[in-house]
Amino acid sequence: MKALMFLGCTVPVRNLNYELSARKVAARLGLELVDDPALACCGFPLKGTDQAAALTVAARALAQAAEHGLPLVSLCSACAAHLAEAEHRLKADPEAAAAVNERLAGVGLAYRPGVRVTHFMRFLLSEVGLEAIKARMVRDLSGFTFAPHYGCHYLKPSEALEGLDDPEDPQSLARLIQATGARALMHPSLKECCGGGVLGVDEELAGRMAGAKLKELGAAQVTALALVCPFCNVMYEGQQKKIAKSLETKLAVPVVYLTQVLGLGLGMSPEELGLGLNRVKPKELLQAMAG
Repeated sequence: MKALMFLGCTVPVRNLNYELSARKVAARLGLELVDDPALACCGFPLKGTDQAAALTVAARALAQAAEHGLPLVSLCSACAAHLAEAEHRLKADPEAAAAVNERLAGVGLAYRPGVRVTHFMRFLLSEVGLEAIKARMVRDLSGFTFAPHYGCHYLKPSEALEGLDDPEDPQSLARLIQATGARALMHPSLKECCGGGVLGVDEELAGRMAGAKLKELGAAQVTALALVCPFCNVMYEGQQKKIAKSLETKLAVPVVYLTQVLGLGLGMSPEELGLGLNRVKPKELLQAMAG
C-alpha cells in the first residue's frame, strides 16, 4: 500500500526522530511512503487569524495530493485534522470550493474532492490492521508502561475523521501500545490538551496545562509518555525543563513517539529509531535494550 507523506512544518525541523521512526515502521510493515517536495504548510497556523487563507493553503495541499492519486498521510495531528476538515468542508460546500479554486488558479492548481486524509497511526490500523501488527512483533515489551496521549487534533473534529476512535473514549493508541506487549496507562488526563494551542499568547497557562499531566505521570512512574503529535512534543518534552522551573517542581518524565515504541517491538534498535535524539530519554527502556 502506498501513501503520500505530509510532513508539514514542525516534524522536519524539530522532530526528526519521529519522521525517522515512522519511516522505519512503515517499511517494516510493508507500507510505501511517497514524498513530494512541493508539499508545504497545511494552513493550520493561519486558522485563528484568516480562515479563508487557512482553507486555501489546505486546498493547495489537497490539490497536490490529488495529482498523485494516493491517500495523504500525516504524522502531525494538527495537519491531519486541518486537512481532513478542509476536505470535509470543501466537498460539502461548492461555493467555498469555487472561491478556493479562484485563488488556486494563480498557481495552476484546482481542488477536486475525494482525497483521503488520515493520521499515520490510523493508516497503520486501517491498512495493516491491529492483529497483523501484533503478529509482526519480535521483541516483547511487557514490563514497560507507556502513557498514550491523544490530545485535541487526533480525535477532533470527529465528523471529518475516519471514526476509528470515539472521541470520548479513545482506544486506538492504547491498542497499538498493547500490541507490543507493553502496558498502556489509561491516566485521568488522557484526552487533555497539551497547552500548545495557547503557547503563543499565554505561556504561563500553556505551562500549567502541560505541567499538570507531567506531574501526574511522574507520580505514576511510567516508562514514558507516548506521543503522536510533534507540537505536543514541543510542550511535553521541549518545554519540560522550563515548566518544571516555573512550577517550582522536579520533572523528569521520559517522552517518546509511539512509532519508536512500535519500532522497538518490531525488533529495531534504539539507534535506528532515533532515540538518541529524544531530549528526556527513557533510560529504563534504553538500559533494557542495551542488555
